[in-house]
Amino acid sequence: GTTEMSNREEAEIQLSELDLLSSMFPYEEEFVVTDQLAVAELKHYAENESAEMPSSKVQFVLNVKPEVTNASMVEFSMACALPFKYPTVLPEITVRSSALSRSQQIHLNSDLKMYLMQNCSGEPCMLSAREWVKDHAAAYIDKERLSSSVTTSNAMQSEDNMFTRLWIYSHHIYNKQKRKNIIDWAKELALSGFCMPGKPGVVCVEGLQSSCEEFWSRVRRLTWKRILIRHREDVSLEGGGHAEIQKQRKFSTLEEKCFDAHGARGNHMDLGQLYHFLEEKGCADIFQMYFGVEGH
Repeated sequence: GTTEMSNREEAEIQLSELDLLSSMFPYEEEFVVTDQLAVAELKHYAENESAEMPSSKVQFVLNVKPEVTNASMVEFSMACALPFKYPTVLPEITVRSSALSRSQQIHLNSDLKMYLMQNCSGEPCMLSAREWVKDHAAAYIDKERLSSSVTTSNAMQSEDNMFTRLWIYSHHIYNKQKRKNIIDWAKELALSGFCMPGKPGVVCVEGLQSSCEEFWSRVRRLTWKRILIRHREDVSLEGGGHAEIQKQRKFSTLEEKCFDAHGARGNHMDLGQLYHFLEEKGCADIFQMYFGVEGH
């Protein structure tokens, strides 16, 4: 037998963890399952050999009040989703609080993820995640932000409640320095997406509108035979928090994708591979915009 957990075992572990959470946190203000249907499907799947895999992940919210001196009202909410392969893979958790600035929220969430990666792979970990938040979240709070509930200036807000995805087309991208710039700038500006070097060159970046525009203004200043924005998507962010931005993303980071047709020296990219990659990310329609033909 392999050490691989079967999908049914994973489903059973998820269900018993949910039971544990509901017995420990009986009140809705502490723990609430946001998608009862997903839980019902998961139960059905765990109990029936012939059942289909559930169609959606179990999602729930855990609310935590840390021991914060003079800030007894601060509450952190953990929006959680369990991927089907959890606990073999990590849970998806986003911690929010009105007491956190956006950058503090990003910082807190990446630290939590790091903690989970180091301590929780393969084991049910919702309780440890909750403990971690209870013990550490308060340290991320901006003291001034608590005393004054003044929100960021409106100009800043209107700029930052748009999520943008740019699809950039270049005649070719080979130059190592340009490729490094693209990756470094995306990282600096918290943009995700991908860069496909070669001929043609394709770059996709997504994130806050202001960051995408800054990225484009830097990239277009470099010398190119030909470069243009082939397509642009703008989505209004409800509330504009970090979680909302994460929800809009189709890519997790910005990485280089080489779909090389003929080994390391082939300059022409395998467009079939690009098509399948885009299809997987739910962006197949973009292929027609670049190349005007069906992929496959």
